[in-house]
Parts: sequence; C-alpha cells; structure tokens
Amino acid sequence: MDMGEDGTEGSSRRIQARFVTKLEAPFQVPTSTIAIPSDLARFGLSSLINALLQSKDADHKPEPFDFLIDGEFVRMSLEQFLLAKGISAERILEIEYTRAVAPRKEEDPSMHDDWVSAVDGSSSRFLLTGCYDGLGRVWKGAGLCTHMLEGHSDAVTSVGIINPEGVDTVTLATASKDRTLRLWKINIEEDISRTMKIRAFKILRGHKASVQSVAVQTSGEMVCSGSWDCTINLWETNDNGEDDLVSKKRKVRGQVEESQLEGEAVTTLVGHTQSVSSVVWPQRESIYSASWDHSIRKWDVETGKNLSDIFCGKVLNCLDIGGEGSTLISAGASDPILRIWDPRKPGTSAPVFQFASHTSWISACKWHDSSWFHLLSASYDGKVMLWDLRTAWPLSVIESHTDKVLCADWWKSNSVTSGGADSKLCISSEIPV
Repeated sequence: MDMGEDGTEGSSRRIQARFVTKLEAPFQVPTSTIAIPSDLARFGLSSLINALLQSKDADHKPEPFDFLIDGEFVRMSLEQFLLAKGISAERILEIEYTRAVAPRKEEDPSMHDDWVSAVDGSSSRFLLTGCYDGLGRVWKGAGLCTHMLEGHSDAVTSVGIINPEGVDTVTLATASKDRTLRLWKINIEEDISRTMKIRAFKILRGHKASVQSVAVQTSGEMVCSGSWDCTINLWETNDNGEDDLVSKKRKVRGQVEESQLEGEAVTTLVGHTQSVSSVVWPQRESIYSASWDHSIRKWDVETGKNLSDIFCGKVLNCLDIGGEGSTLISAGASDPILRIWDPRKPGTSAPVFQFASHTSWISACKWHDSSWFHLLSASYDGKVMLWDLRTAWPLSVIESHTDKVLCADWWKSNSVTSGGADSKLCISSEIPV
C-alpha cells in the first residue's frame, strides 16, 4: 500500500518500514515490512495505520496516532526526520505508533460566579475547586456541584484533597487571600438532591498575608502552605489536636452554630525573600517550594532546613514533582517557558528540558500520576498544553477557555480539568495516556 500525505498515491521516493506498537490487539497491524512514501508525516502515517486497521476490522473508527523512531516523536516528514537525525534511508525503518494523547471529548463547562483559581483532581470520585468568590466547590461531574464550602472572606487561591479515596468522610483543605486555611469534612457518598452548604471544622491562622498555595503530606496527617509573607507553615489536619483552640460558638439567625477549632502552625520554614507561590509535598520527609524570589527550594520536614536551591532567573508561579522516579522538577514562570530540572544530574541549575510553545505566563504545571513522560501546563494565553518529554512540541493544545487559564490538573488519569478567568471549569476527557 502506497499512500501520500493527502491520502492519494505517493509520488516521492519510497522507504522500507515496519510498524510496531505496545497497544492491545484491536490496534495492532501486521509487522511485515512495507514500502511507504518518504514524504509522509504524522497525518499521512495515521491515515495509513487506520487503513491497515480497517482492512482487518471494517468497524474500526479512524483516530489520530503518534509515531516514534528511536524513541523520539516524529513531528515532520519521514524524509526530513531521517535527514535531521542522520539516519540512513536505506535501512528498514522501525516506526512505533501509539494513540495520540489528545482529548476525544469536551464536557459542558461548569460555571462559577467568579474566576476559578484552583482545582484538585486527585480523587477519582469528585473534583474540588476554589473560586475568587471565596467559595470552595465539590463537583461529581460536569455541572454537578454537590457541596459548597462557605467561610472564607476573600478569594480561595488553592485547594487540596487530604484523603482522596476516604471511605466515608473525605477531608479537604482550602487556602485564601484572607490569610487563613480551612479544613472541611464531607461525605462524598451521601445522596444529595441539591447543593449542600458546609462550614469548616478547623481554621488555620498564622500567616501575615495572602496564602497562595496548599499541599498535602502523602499520609494526610499534615498540610503545608506558602504565603505572600515569604514563609511556609506546616499544620496538623486532625480535629483533636492538643494545641487547638476552640473558637466561640456564634449565633446565626437566632440559632447557635457548632464551634470551630482554630489551629496554629506546627513549624514555619523561613528562607524565601519574596512570596511563596507554590508548594508541593511529594515525599513524607521533603517539601518543595517555588517563589517570586526566582528560587525553587527543597526543605527537610524534620529539621526545617533548606537542603537545596535552584535559581531560575524568573518569578515562579507553579511547581510540581514527577516523571522518572518522581524526581523531576517542573515549574512555570513569568514567561512562556515550561522548565524541567533533574536534580540527580550535576549542575542542576540548568533545566534538562525547556518547552516554549505558550505565548504568556505559565500558571500551572502537573505531571501525570502514572506516566514518566507526560505532563500538562496551563497559561494566561488561554491554553492548556499536554507534553511528552520525548518531543519539544506539545502533543495536544486544549483551547476550552476564552480568557486566562489559572489552574489545571489531571483527573481519573484520562481527563484534564482546568479553571480560568472566564469563570469556567472545563473537563477534556477520553485522553489515552
């Protein structure tokens, strides 16, 4: 079979190729060597694979594929790729194909009353969002808000699910410009006919300025927070802490509401000289932070010491740890470049990857929970991009928003959720990673 890029008979020179895949049986084509036009690029190669699959199964629905040669994605014609990589066109080319990492479906947006500033997709059962209207919201799916978290007096800036797969009760954390964090308990399995309003069971006070970020310890026993006051505070999440103060009961519409606990920071980490914009807590003993002082710092939880610094030269907005061995550091800054460092390599001040397809500041970055290669980024340019470390180009560009994207996360391993200044929470689903 000889197919050109437009699906017609190819007129360019032929190369010998063999297609291989790690995909399951329905997506496997014969591995025999065939002659294909050298001017085929991604679209033409996808058409060829789909034609081969349809010859085996008439019910196969065409879909986009990606192609790798020697572990690197092909983002040009085969001829150009071989020339660029110095690969002989005389050899039999082994081309690996995989389903394109791109959404197959866009859910209807879930509208908020103001900017959607934070989202956590770590639970497979629900999404947690934070909004500039001061409310947290729990969503069981697109448009289905089950709980509203009321109590903050200013914008919610960051959210975290403390025990994502909790059986009966799930604990949530929210951070706000009102200088506090709040902890909440919800029963996610409860059958709710209309949105339930929830009060926090514990208020965490101690920061002297807006709290920008909250991160959950893997055990769920503690959370940490980064603030405009340049500090990182560590807090206990239980509801019976010895040091907790009980705030007075208050009357609302003539009825006495339950009292709320007030917690104080267990430890404060000091070292940043400007706002701490992002914190992550990937291992029990280590916290990572990013700051407007251009630095990424690793902290020892037990001693409170700053173990290592990476200086970026830019104001940093977001941070995540993932990739191979959960050791790679990704960060977004006040420029369009997504940077990735590998602290295992000497001279770690230089990023090992820099992705530059955005056109404005990067507001969020997040590694996929089960892939070494995949991560997402969100930007003030209104786009969410999906990346694979094996290519410098984005695998997919999601343009669901009409304004700045302020937050994004993976959900259920095969969906991307994002919130923006257009007051929308968007879900792009059916992404094969």
